[in-house]
Amino acid sequence: MKKFFKNILCLLLISFYLLKIEEVKSLVPYYYFPSVKNLEKESLSIGKNAYQLLYFGLYEDSLNLAKLAVKINSSNEQLLLILSETQVANKLYKDALISLKKAEKINPKNSEIYFAKSNIYLKVSELKNAKNDLEKGLSIDPKNYRAIFQLGNIYLMKKNYSEAIQLFKKSVKIKPDFWQAINNQGLAYFEKNNINLSIELFEKAISINENAEPLLGLATCLRVKDVKLAHQLAKKALAKNPKYVNYDYRKEQLWGEKLQASTEILLQNDELLKDVILAKSKINASS
Repeated sequence: MKKFFKNILCLLLISFYLLKIEEVKSLVPYYYFPSVKNLEKESLSIGKNAYQLLYFGLYEDSLNLAKLAVKINSSNEQLLLILSETQVANKLYKDALISLKKAEKINPKNSEIYFAKSNIYLKVSELKNAKNDLEKGLSIDPKNYRAIFQLGNIYLMKKNYSEAIQLFKKSVKIKPDFWQAINNQGLAYFEKNNINLSIELFEKAISINENAEPLLGLATCLRVKDVKLAHQLAKKALAKNPKYVNYDYRKEQLWGEKLQASTEILLQNDELLKDVILAKSKINASS
């Protein structure tokens, strides 16, 4: 009997102890600690939202979101690439280069990092660095036609027209309808005094995309040969993009000195006076 009562007493004590534990547990607040995997997933979602805001022109908001994404997950080079894009949009070029150099340390075999660095160096007129990073990126991704085109543009800026033409041709060989590279061959050949070939190339570019640049380029080429057609093409070019009336804007598009001089003569023609005035007024209204 004694043994029986002893067992009952033990059971009561255990039950009381368990009840106390439950009572204590009920008083301790519960915290959720997300796993590393969940944090990484969340950071990628934030990064995606930052990129979308960038697309809609909300540059400051996109920058803040991109910073948050990188703060959560600083070891992802894609998030650092997004951050660099938002920094470029906000004209924070030094910060963007720092972000890209961090990304490069994480994954030195990602060609997009070098292409992005090159674009920033071009914006700050550091051609040597821009060229070096383009070449690094192309050593990883040799068939990137846009990067090849950009390298051609660097040679165009350096007035090495023969090398620029070869790179533009290489770009077009990979993507035959890449009208920008066809157009820029026309720019280069004009500076080499091969006007007939410039005409062919501008016409080819127009057949793919009737853009203001090859239209005005062709108009300039025909300024003496076919005055009437030259004026028609120039009118159409200025209507499509009034900015091409501006010398500095054309310079930004890598127009050489010879083509610039010839275009200035074309735009001074009385037949184009109204179109030139209208184009300038549109630029002033938008600024």
